[in-house]
Amino acid sequence: MIVSRSQAELKKMRRVNCLVAEILSDLRDMVEPGVTTEDIDQVAEQKVVAAGAAPAFKGYHGYPATICASVNEQVVHGIPSSRPLVDGDIVAIDMGAKLDGFFGDSAVTVPVGNISQEASTLLQVTEEALSRGIEAVKPGARVSDIGAAVQERVELNGFSVVREFVGHGIGTALHEEPQIANYGPPGRGPELTTGMVFAIEPMVNFGKPAVKVLSDGWTAVTRDGSLSAHFEHTVTVTTFGCEILTVSTGDKTAKLIASDV
Repeated sequence: MIVSRSQAELKKMRRVNCLVAEILSDLRDMVEPGVTTEDIDQVAEQKVVAAGAAPAFKGYHGYPATICASVNEQVVHGIPSSRPLVDGDIVAIDMGAKLDGFFGDSAVTVPVGNISQEASTLLQVTEEALSRGIEAVKPGARVSDIGAAVQERVELNGFSVVREFVGHGIGTALHEEPQIANYGPPGRGPELTTGMVFAIEPMVNFGKPAVKVLSDGWTAVTRDGSLSAHFEHTVTVTTFGCEILTVSTGDKTAKLIASDV
């Protein structure tokens, strides 16, 4: 069942998702050669706890950290490590928090120092694909319209969409219905109505779409060793389109996205 949230519930979801966005912005600023993903994880946990919230990922099915930090060919669920980041790396930072009974979730892929043109294009296209998916969110649309918009943008540039991992509903649980694939034909699945809340998260590979999970049971990597990027926003369906919830209070970017239909 897909839940449509009340205005009181959405107020709480705005609060926790704003917190996630603000912390993620701080973590993004930490990324530079020589920093470890363990360093970033420690700061993330300190900031979450200081805000009176709880890490959403730590302890979830046994996951050991506050953030997922996926470097280069790592697609998602990379466990923070003591390996220093080096010039030319890309690192996806995915984090969530729980506050007042509700969850927030967001991810961004960040360049480390000077990266290749190919890596830069991958990041740009993945972020654009997320924007296209968000633009598809409006009352009367179907769940699969989101993934169709993502896939079109990705494949137009010769990259590939990961099939094994998907976006999801979010609210009083970190993962709720529906699952939101980042591929497939439009016009299928449940109809979107106001108050529904989703985490939309394209995972895009420079090479082929196939992935595998390493022996740690968490870290997913591209099978062909190619780079992968991951961006994520939590959004809610509004009367005229959607609202991005994972935007910090200091961000001047418009949070409301109106449909032109």
